[in-house]
Amino acid sequence: MKMMLAENIRVFRKERSLTQEQLSEALGVTAGAVYKWEANLSIPDLKLIIRMADFFDVSVDALLGYEIKDNRLEATVKRLREYRRLKDREGLAEAEKALKKFPHSFQIVTESAALYLAFGIDSGDKALFRRALELLEQSRLLLAQNEDPEINEQTIYGRIADTYLGLGETDKAIAMWKAHNAGGQYSHEIGNNLAQSDHVEEARRFLSEALLKHVSELVTTIIGYMNVFFHSDDHASLQAILVWGTRLLLGLRAGDKPNFFDRICAALLASLAGSQFLSGQRDEARDTLKKAKELAAFFDASPSYDESDIRFVTRVESAGAYDNLGATAMDGVNLAVNHFENEELAALWKSIADQEGIHG
Repeated sequence: MKMMLAENIRVFRKERSLTQEQLSEALGVTAGAVYKWEANLSIPDLKLIIRMADFFDVSVDALLGYEIKDNRLEATVKRLREYRRLKDREGLAEAEKALKKFPHSFQIVTESAALYLAFGIDSGDKALFRRALELLEQSRLLLAQNEDPEINEQTIYGRIADTYLGLGETDKAIAMWKAHNAGGQYSHEIGNNLAQSDHVEEARRFLSEALLKHVSELVTTIIGYMNVFFHSDDHASLQAILVWGTRLLLGLRAGDKPNFFDRICAALLASLAGSQFLSGQRDEARDTLKKAKELAAFFDASPSYDESDIRFVTRVESAGAYDNLGATAMDGVNLAVNHFENEELAALWKSIADQEGIHG
């Protein structure tokens, strides 16, 4: 509960153009007492509060100006998340109150652990990390209550590893990440910390796995944005994300050797050309289609699905290259162009493909 009594006494007094002395005379107290109330140095007793409310013609609760928090579980969880988002350290005290009120609530324990971990990372305070670790272990035992699809035992172990790292126990953190690295979820963390511990060759393997995983996910995300912007008729944003994405993928070229991402990039360039064409940028579309054809032909001349041909990447035993763009990179360009269902664009692409004897 938060009260605004001191401020409200001052506001109501000034609204009535009264000095502190005049208010003190009306209430039968000293001017010093009124000063202390308004300075929040003391609080009037209940009888005086009632008399003041009557004097100012307001209710007692209006004079107090109190604000009662919603302390139900869901509201408390939401408030704890907001403290973390705003980096407000008052959330730590709020978390401890919530833990006393809901000691066996998975949501409260998990959000409180997240608060302590976040502030521990910000400050490096070992005490905060230790409290986070206690709460994370407790949340793991309460996992049966969990209804959040973004949280599971694997993600909790990941946070425990983060906490070990904050406590300076790097070996424990790496071991924890390795034990719960399904799908390579923590390969980037493992690789980064192994590299800092001078385990360079092992680090390279995990970092390669992480790079492949994250770039592949990024390609899917770019395609998702592409479709969102296309259906929203936002061609400026569509072109911007495709330009950024193709530059990133081309940056993974190792010397003059083609790699799997070249065939993906060729299809993205064709999509960029389609957007340019529909935006009236016919010359730009033609140039981009030529680049798409050139890149597709470069890949198809010596196709590579070996991950070690990708810049920065070493052999990853679990790696595999798959897409639904067709048997060749040129098939992928054809597919991207046909996706726009525009006869003029299709004709432009055919004329460019025919220049080198390549038929779509």
